[in-house]
Amino acid sequence: MSSYKIADIEGIGAKYAKELEKVGIKTTEALLKKCGTAKGRKTVSEPCKLTEKQLLEFANRADLMRVKGIGSEYSDLLEAGGVDTVKELKTRRADNLTAKLAEVNEKKKLVRRVPTETEVARWIAHAKTLKARISH
Repeated sequence: MSSYKIADIEGIGAKYAKELEKVGIKTTEALLKKCGTAKGRKTVSEPCKLTEKQLLEFANRADLMRVKGIGSEYSDLLEAGGVDTVKELKTRRADNLTAKLAEVNEKKKLVRRVPTETEVARWIAHAKTLKARISH
């Protein structure tokens, strides 16, 4: 499994990364460990000056980035398309999801290249091999 720098998550930026680093979160793996549960998000929220909702959104993107081939841009596109966790990705059909991502990208222009149905099918297959890391 790859772990990315926390700042690689779409929407975090230098300011939030600095706050998260104060509580020991420097990678996507550390974010999932500390913010994968409601209790963890509550604990981290105050010292890093982020809402539990923001932390959940960032943790969801980190969760999707565990899937081979999904980096920060595609995790952002998937979330905009209604897929915010690996657990959700497992339930999708590649043809429908590919069409939805193309539709979302047409409106929001989030990525330069929309993933192919084959790529999306690979993501779904890989997601099915991963354990859930986010709980509410």
